Amino acid sequence: MRPTLRQLEFIVAIADTGQFGLAADRLNVSQPSLSAQVAKTEADLGLRIFKRDRSGATITTSGEEIVRRARMILHDVEDLRACVTGGGIFEGRLRLGILPSIGPYLLPGVVRRLHRDHPSFRLIVREEATKDLQDGLRTGRLDMIISTPEDHPGTLQSKLFTERLWAALAKDDPLAAESGPISPREFAGRNILTLGSRHRLSLMVTALAQQSGGYVTDEYEGTSLDALRLMAAAGVGIAILPHIYAATEARRGTDIALRLIDDPAAERTISLIQPNGHELRPGSEELAAALTTEAHFLTAASG
Repeated sequence: MRPTLRQLEFIVAIADTGQFGLAADRLNVSQPSLSAQVAKTEADLGLRIFKRDRSGATITTSGEEIVRRARMILHDVEDLRACVTGGGIFEGRLRLGILPSIGPYLLPGVVRRLHRDHPSFRLIVREEATKDLQDGLRTGRLDMIISTPEDHPGTLQSKLFTERLWAALAKDDPLAAESGPISPREFAGRNILTLGSRHRLSLMVTALAQQSGGYVTDEYEGTSLDALRLMAAAGVGIAILPHIYAATEARRGTDIALRLIDDPAAERTISLIQPNGHELRPGSEELAAALTTEAHFLTAASG
């Protein structure tokens, strides 16, 4: 039967790397052999999956559906193998996508707990922006994601927690003289720092800035929460940080002043999200409970 599973692996590897050579290295085959198998697959299907040029390989419009279905088929085969050999929650393996504004702070404790309770369980984590998480869930590249629910319609969602947003200020900033909650009105005329536009957090911060009369410009667009914190500490502007990250920094003895933003819109809900189906995958409730417990622990520990 064609295409074979091996040919589907070739297709997915090229889609992931964007290069026939890199795909061949990843799968430990020669590039001519890989190229010949892909050409045979394209001939059998009667369409071109990749467009080749000097910069590498890009997926054609008609090839996008082939790549998406190839991922799903390989995913199902992996699940079949894991079901036989692995056992345990999620049949022994889970590809989990998570927002980078949460992952490094929320997951370590959860991973330790899951590894302790399920030693054979294999968790593969990808930190990606909101839009990339949606793409990964849609194409089957990711099994589940931890993200903001409003960005992923038509999916199965389990609410984990809601976290407030905090303002991070240089310690010599006049607004740092007080430690209590701060109103967005005090951001008027100030530079507001946020992540890039592919993140839901950026949209929230932009809305707060517009409401308060503050300014968000791409000149001070951060690539990570750590970058935003460092810019705030240097007096570049006011960084808006989610609670779990802010709590982590507070425990470390941070180089910034932190004030809770006193506004109903200054919060975000985080959910465990998976493709729509008849029911949640076995193990979902245990994972959701572990994530929620860890989030409550981190935020409560900050006082």
